Amino acid sequence: MRNFVLLLIAVMTVAAQNATVQGQQAMDQMWGESVVKLRAENARRGQLFDEGNYAMFIHWGLYSMLGNQVDGKTYYGIGEWIMNPRMAGIPVDEYKQLAKRFNPVDFDAKKIVAIAKDAGMKYIVITAKHHDGFAMYDSDMCDFNIADATPWQRDPMGELANACRDAGLGIGFYYSHNQDWTFPGGGNGPKVDDQGQAATFDDYFVNKCLPQVNEITTKYGPIELVWFDTPGKMPKHYVQQLVELVHKNQPNALVSGRAGHGLGDYQTLGDMEVPHQNVPGMWESVDTTNDSWAYAWYDENWKSPKEILKRLVACVGRGGTYMLNIGPKGDGSVPGRAAASLKAAGDWIRRYPQVIYGTDASPWQHALPWGDVTRKDNTLFLCVFRWPDDGRLYVPNLLTSIQSARLLGADSSDSLPFRSEQEWAVIELPPRPVDPLVSVIQLDLKSPPKVDPVWAVDPAQSTEVLAEFAEADHAVKEKRRWMEKFGEWKGVVHVHDFGGDGRAVWKLDVHRAGTYQVDLVYSGTGRLVWQVGIDGGEKIQNQQNASHNYQAFPIGWLSFPEPGTYSVFARCIDGDVESASLKSIQFDPVELMSDANQE
Repeated sequence: MRNFVLLLIAVMTVAAQNATVQGQQAMDQMWGESVVKLRAENARRGQLFDEGNYAMFIHWGLYSMLGNQVDGKTYYGIGEWIMNPRMAGIPVDEYKQLAKRFNPVDFDAKKIVAIAKDAGMKYIVITAKHHDGFAMYDSDMCDFNIADATPWQRDPMGELANACRDAGLGIGFYYSHNQDWTFPGGGNGPKVDDQGQAATFDDYFVNKCLPQVNEITTKYGPIELVWFDTPGKMPKHYVQQLVELVHKNQPNALVSGRAGHGLGDYQTLGDMEVPHQNVPGMWESVDTTNDSWAYAWYDENWKSPKEILKRLVACVGRGGTYMLNIGPKGDGSVPGRAAASLKAAGDWIRRYPQVIYGTDASPWQHALPWGDVTRKDNTLFLCVFRWPDDGRLYVPNLLTSIQSARLLGADSSDSLPFRSEQEWAVIELPPRPVDPLVSVIQLDLKSPPKVDPVWAVDPAQSTEVLAEFAEADHAVKEKRRWMEKFGEWKGVVHVHDFGGDGRAVWKLDVHRAGTYQVDLVYSGTGRLVWQVGIDGGEKIQNQQNASHNYQAFPIGWLSFPEPGTYSVFARCIDGDVESASLKSIQFDPVELMSDANQE
């Protein structure tokens, strides 16, 4: 009998262990934890990109040693272009001499990988060769490389690849395939060789570019991707050779969208561009922790942990991947404030990995007034960046029934009360957020989510609707991009050319009848007169000064007599109308006694 009891206990123990393992595996699959735990060498092609959703970009080279300062003068802009005539204009021979002083004794691959891992990133992409032509690895194709031309004589690409592999992260390399400012024949580089003979792009491609891409795809084991950049007018047959070489040497690696001629494996958006609408297919946004890609001594404009999360969740919520850059100093160390901000954001991701990894785009296809949404099957993760003062979270036009709602990070046994109002869900919240950065509400639905993605005016807090979501009626809607500092890109989709009857028109869903303060965000010159109105209803207009860089200007109060869908328009009607550029319209509820009685 005793043996039987012992056998029974053993069987029950194994069964319990198996059940625990199976239960954990089920949770892993449910919450994307399998992606969190996935090691790079076990990932299928593009899995870290497609499901990890978050990566580290590193810009590091000779330019980092200068930190945007040459001969005592500071050049404001992206530091990796410091050699270019549009920055300091350093001659080729003079720039090459910098290598003799490049001695990054504080470079520690393991520390950098630890920063990336603590941040919640799934792979690293680093500049193996930027436009300056300097190879940041031991290359046999050119003496202008870190192992041969510097006193340091190490291969940081190899060290970083090994450190990534040990930590389970992926590794990828940036390679400037078209531009090379120091090799004869390279894009925007010398037109003659050392013997004074004319050099062609083919000379550069055959003798340096193609062989170096072969090196970085054969020297360092399996890699995640090759990140080509600035193809310019590079002929297609060159790009085809590079892409074919990468796929031959690294069958599991992706090629960035900036290879050119549509030959990349995914789309890369513009520098520092986080989209406002869902983008189909595989794509990435590349961004910076401050304003420069490479280290700039003066640049302390770091993104806060909350801003990093806002941009990360926005990219995941639009269906893409976010690659965030750091610029190590010339000595190889990472600026402490950048590392601290990344760590704090990473701590949040560890609390809510299910929000980021293995998730899909928001069914609303855009942000909501209080925050943003990611999705996993029938579950929505509401990331509340702006906690409502009245304790109610309004979820617009959710056409699928809610099964349960709970605040993550709170007592898991406590569910949040919710109700339906005119196809809106209203969730009752505690008075204060539970997370100091971003609180997350998990909505489990009874079936796959269906929503009406029309923009909705929140009845309790400010709603900004971009001109990007307007129809241009006898006006022009287009993307505008500009540089604040050299290489620091900003952009908007704006409506302009309001001559005659030109206007921007939004379709808006108003949940609560009442009065709203209307502001317009625009740029222009002089004093401009704007008119805002409801088709078939009230119109208001006001004159305000313009600005050159998009500021919010109050127009007045506008009343919606009942809940429903409205067409709201804005147009510039007087002043320097040709200069008027409209970025967005904003609505803030005005609490009036008569409005409250309408509830």
